[in-house]
Amino acid sequence: MKKPMTRTVTMTGALALGLVLAGCSDTGPGATGAAGGGGKATVTFWGWAPGYEDAVKAFNDGHPDIQVVYQQVQPGAKGGYQKLLNAVQAGNAPCLAQLGYETLPSFAAQGALQDVARYATAAKDEFQQAAWKSVSLGDAVYGAPVDTGPMALFYNKELFDSLGLKPPATWEEYRTAAEKIHASDPDRYVSSPYMDYDYAGLAWQAGAGWFGVDGDSWKVTLNSEANKKVADYWQGLIGKGLISGAPMYDQAWYGGLGDGSIATVVGAVWQAGVIKSGAKDGSGKWAVAPMPQWSAGEAKAGNAGGSSTAVLKGCKTPEAAWKFAHWMSTDRDAYGVLVDKAALYPAAKALLDLPQLTADDPYFGGQKIYKVFAEESAKVDTGWTWGPIMTKTTADLNDGLGRAWAGKGTITDALRTAQEKTVAELNGQGLKVSG
Repeated sequence: MKKPMTRTVTMTGALALGLVLAGCSDTGPGATGAAGGGGKATVTFWGWAPGYEDAVKAFNDGHPDIQVVYQQVQPGAKGGYQKLLNAVQAGNAPCLAQLGYETLPSFAAQGALQDVARYATAAKDEFQQAAWKSVSLGDAVYGAPVDTGPMALFYNKELFDSLGLKPPATWEEYRTAAEKIHASDPDRYVSSPYMDYDYAGLAWQAGAGWFGVDGDSWKVTLNSEANKKVADYWQGLIGKGLISGAPMYDQAWYGGLGDGSIATVVGAVWQAGVIKSGAKDGSGKWAVAPMPQWSAGEAKAGNAGGSSTAVLKGCKTPEAAWKFAHWMSTDRDAYGVLVDKAALYPAAKALLDLPQLTADDPYFGGQKIYKVFAEESAKVDTGWTWGPIMTKTTADLNDGLGRAWAGKGTITDALRTAQEKTVAELNGQGLKVSG
C-alpha cells in the first residue's frame, strides 16, 4: 500500500544498468539470534499499514522461535523511506521494512536491500507474476510481495442518482458528469488533485509510461505525447473550475467526501480503507465502478500502490525475516485482517478467494466492491517500469503538480520539469540515458 501507499510494477534488468548494488552480508543490527539455530530470533520490522501490528502479534503467538518487533513509522512518502535509508547508512536498520514497489528499485540501486533468493525462490509461483517481478531483479529476491493496487472509480452514488447520472464509462462522460455536478452547486466538484503515485496511476491506464530501457540505458518519458494527453485532459478540468482545492488525505478532503462536495476518487483498491476510515459521514452513499476509458469499449485500468515486506541490508537473520514476510503475505487469517483494516488486495494467488473479498460492504451500500477490483486487476498493463530515483522524481513532479492544480502552472510544465531534473540527476550519477 502506498502513502496511504501503491502498486503492481515491474523491476526489470534496467536496475543493473550502471547501478552498483552494494555487497550484502548477514551481519548487522536488524535481528539477533537464528531461526532453528538454538536460540530465539528477534526480527525488527518497520511499517505503517493498518493491520500490520495485528499480523505481528498473531505470528509471534504461533512462532515461539521467531519474535518480530514491530515499529510504526511515518508512511514512506512522508518521511519513512528517508528514515530507512538513514538507518541503513548508519548500520542500525531494521531487518524488515514496508516498501512500495515503486520505491524498491531505488533502494536496490543504493545497495540498501539484501538478497534472500535462497530462501524465497521456492515461493515464486505463489504470487501474481507482476507482483513477484516487483520484488526481484534477475535471480535476486529482495522481499515478499504483499498487495497490488488496481484502480477503479469510487463515486458518491447518492449524489449521482440525485442528478440522474450513471458511472461514466469514458473520460468524455466523466467530464460531462463533472460539469453537471458543479452546475448543481458551485461548491461541488468532481474530484480533487492527484499527486505522485496517484497521478501515475492515471498515466498508467493511458499507456503513458514514465521510464523504459533502451539497451544499457534508461529512457525517461514523463514528457511524452501520451503523458501530454493525460495532462491536457486534467488541465481542462482545472480550467473549468471542476476540481476541488482540497488536497488528497487532507482533512478538507475527507470532509468533502463525507458531505458530497467531492463526488469521485479515481483510486486504488486500498483507497476503500482510507475513505471508510476518514469519511465516516459518507457511509452508505458511495459505490465503486470500473475506471472510465479513453475510448469506448476499451478495458484498461491503472495501478496505484502495492507494497512488499523487504529485507534490508545488514539483517543478521534473513531466513527468519523471510519466514515472517512470507507468512504475513500468505496466512489467510492474518491477511483477512489486512483486508478489513487497510483494504489491501492480496498478491498471493491463494488468497484471492478470502471471504473478506466476497462480502457485502455496508459503507458502499452493500456492494461487493472487491469483485470490481478483481476485474480491474486483470486490465492492468504489467509492463510499467519504475525508475531508479523515484523519490527525487516524484518530489520534483509534485512541486509542479501542486502549482498546476492551484492554477499557477500546467501539468505539462510539471512533467517537463520533472523529466529534465530526472535526466540531469541520472547523468550526474553516471548513468546512461537515451533519447
